[in-house]
Amino acid sequence: MEKEYTNGEITIVWKPDICIHSTKCFKGLHSVFNPTKRPWINMAGADTEKIIPQVNKCPSKALSFYQNEAKESEKASLDDVNTLRETKIEVIPNGPLKVEGNVLIKENNGIEVKKEKAFFCRCGASSNKPYCDGTHKKINFQDF
Repeated sequence: MEKEYTNGEITIVWKPDICIHSTKCFKGLHSVFNPTKRPWINMAGADTEKIIPQVNKCPSKALSFYQNEAKESEKASLDDVNTLRETKIEVIPNGPLKVEGNVLIKENNGIEVKKEKAFFCRCGASSNKPYCDGTHKKINFQDF
């Protein structure tokens, strides 16, 4: 599932299925990102120049954006970059497994999904397996 929010200049794309609930979005720009309100993203809460750097802080890339005028050309250039990108796997201390690069995931339903970044559950408690949903923080998961 994806949701889009626009202010006319840019569109924020939110992918809740890959969100690891790091809280970096709303702790840095609460006027735009407020999880207690619906919709939780208020594009009128700040200028585009303030929104872009905050979206870029999202570690899971559950939040991303595109310039409305250049949507198609940006997607094409992103595909070119991904073609050349190596795959990198990183163990996040006391957290998920982070995989970046050309990631092709075959999900339980048999559908293949391409991602440039994915966070996989290591604690076993995620309700969105194989992806991390932030439950490791609630259960105080610790590396051994």
